[in-house]
Amino acid sequence: MSFQEYLKFLTRLFVQYVETPKTERKMKKAPRESWSARWFGAIPMSIKLLWRK
Repeated sequence: MSFQEYLKFLTRLFVQYVETPKTERKMKKAPRESWSARWFGAIPMSIKLLWRK
């Protein structure tokens, strides 16, 4: 990838970012899952469900 292609790519991303409304940019962020699910997957969730019952 040449420098000009990279510069065009960055420019396109920047223009796309600037053209999107501010409210839409903020809505894209999804809530993070808990640290246990992120690090260990579904096993802690299943243990937690068993513990509650």
